[in-house]
Formats: sequence, C-alpha cells, structure tokens
Amino acid sequence: MAFIKVIEHSEAAGELKEVYDHLLKTRGKLAEVHKIQSLNPKSIIDHMELYMTIMFGKSPLKRYQREMIAVVVSAANNCEYCQVHHGAALNHFWKDEEKVAQLWLDYKSVELSVIDALLCGYAFNLTSSPGDVKESDYLAPLKKLGLEERAILDASLVIAYFNFVNRLVLGLGVALEEDKGVGYKYD
Repeated sequence: MAFIKVIEHSEAAGELKEVYDHLLKTRGKLAEVHKIQSLNPKSIIDHMELYMTIMFGKSPLKRYQREMIAVVVSAANNCEYCQVHHGAALNHFWKDEEKVAQLWLDYKSVELSVIDALLCGYAFNLTSSPGDVKESDYLAPLKKLGLEERAILDASLVIAYFNFVNRLVLGLGVALEEDKGVGYKYD
C-alpha cells in the first residue's frame, strides 16, 4: 500500500480525470506509478512527456536497449516494480523470459552483444557508483565500437530517468499491480 494518499480513477475529477483517461487511451492501462502522483496531476503529464521522449522517442538506441537498461538500473536499485514492468517490455522484444530473468539477477551472466554488455555495465555502474564512472570504462569503448554520441546521451538519459523513477516508487511505496504490469503498449 502506498505511503501517501492516491486518488483512484473512479474518484478522479477535473484535470486528473482527463490525465487518467488520456493514459488509458494512449498506454492501454493506468499504472500505479502514475496514480502515486495523483495529488499533482501536472507532474503526471510532465513525467509521461519525459518518459515518452526517453523511452519511445527517435533515438539511435533501439527500443529493446532502452528497456534492457531500465531493467539493469532497476535491478541495481532493487526496484521490483520497475524490473517487472520493464522486464515485460523487454520480453516483448527479446521473447525470452529466461534471458530477461537472468538479466535481473546478473547482467554479466547474460549473452549480449559487446555494445549491449557495455551499455549494461554503464547502467549498473552509473547507478551503483556514479562518482566512479570514467569515460575510459564505457564511453570510449562504446564510441570505438561505432556507437553514436547521441546514443550515449540517450543511454545516460534512460539511466538517470530510471534512477529517478525507482526512487519515486521505492520512496512512496508503489505496489506492483495484480496483473504484474503486463498489457501495456510497448511499440
């Protein structure tokens, strides 16, 4: 149960009802991470705009790479809510539940391309030891492999975004939905 008051869709009025209805129409469902912000409807709008830009906007990073990074960050932060949600999204692309589950446990044990392994290492280390990340550890090798600097920026944005959301979820007691976060629009 959430640590603060949450206004449910059935109780929503005015701007909040409009926001909820829009989310139902565009995302297919209303997530608990949206509802935790119900006392400040504008924050839901701004949050979703940032989310859609980072996770669905045009980028040299593929959608699965963004979801993969989300899972690694959320695993590093021990955020089950985001691991489950974004694990389901990643499985939409990978179609391999075992591989996704292994990524939750230890990204280093998963067979990944060199670029994907470096992105996961960057995500994990920027999350767990942000002050210790050096350009030579991840960014220089990614550039050497031909990853565009825009892709590196976008990876950093995904990492930063999920650190933000993990703290929102963990800090306010957001509970995982009964359906375990399945059924959203992933493309």
